[in-house]
Amino acid sequence: MGEFDLIRRFFQRPVRHAVLGVGDDCALLAPAPGMQLAISSDMLVEGRHFFADVDARLLGHKALAVNLSDLAACGARPLGFTLALSLPRADAAWTEAFAGGLLALADAHGCELIGGDTTQGPLNICITVFGEVPPGQALLRSGARAGDDIWVSGSLGDARLALQALLGQTPLAPPALAAARQRLEAPTPRVALGQALRGIASSALDLSDGLLGDLGHILAQSQVGACVDTRLTTPLLEAGRNVRLPVDLVHQCTLAGGDDYELCFTAPAGRREAVAAAGQASAVRVTRIGRIEAEPGLRLIGPDGQPLSPRWASFDHFAAT
Repeated sequence: MGEFDLIRRFFQRPVRHAVLGVGDDCALLAPAPGMQLAISSDMLVEGRHFFADVDARLLGHKALAVNLSDLAACGARPLGFTLALSLPRADAAWTEAFAGGLLALADAHGCELIGGDTTQGPLNICITVFGEVPPGQALLRSGARAGDDIWVSGSLGDARLALQALLGQTPLAPPALAAARQRLEAPTPRVALGQALRGIASSALDLSDGLLGDLGHILAQSQVGACVDTRLTTPLLEAGRNVRLPVDLVHQCTLAGGDDYELCFTAPAGRREAVAAAGQASAVRVTRIGRIEAEPGLRLIGPDGQPLSPRWASFDHFAAT
């Protein structure tokens, strides 16, 4: 099976939203009149972002999910995406499963595959996603203000707990491992919540490298500080609720674990009912975990209600090598 046979068989589909899709040198994408384009790219590399034996369908899902999560953090509606795929060989069964997971999630969010590239080489997946958002309504990292609440969606730390178990560092019973591994390999992009938060949230981002590090980006760009209560973040480790885990491991997973792909956002304290309504409308749990403060820096409250010294580092691709 050659390169173009592979594209036609697994990735070429009738155009639905794009002006021109797969098959020409460029795709043509037209946002609705008066809308701005929101664009993001993410790369997944075998051995760095996923295990070599990961289920191909789940890998296809995650490859797009991490990009849709970026659109969610911006409050954008998905339009389409491109796929650059490096494959060791043209394996029909693997590619069919990968495309199945990828395109099922794309269809669920009305996000059309409009082009890309394929080549032979180490397994590497790069997706660029396009969305649209009304001018002035995009959620940014720079809008947090002193007095704002800090919120997160869904759960925290399950993906890191799964990684610990898969690496043999933390024993987990099969039910707990299965639940945690689902969050690692098939994250849920909070696209509906991101759009529901437009006009409510003052800042937002998605949690890919860990809460402390990612929240730090909001603090830096908004020029503010924050206080996070770990008594509120600890219960968000869902897969670990019925497992006895060291407190330090729970903090490592929930505060600096990475691969959560939940939203972290801020909103004025007077908008708590609106935030709750946005979560309810999106069928996503939202949890208030702290507050934005004028004093620079990030402060933690420990299990005993006393200040806790941060000693966990979020993921950094180059610092970890």
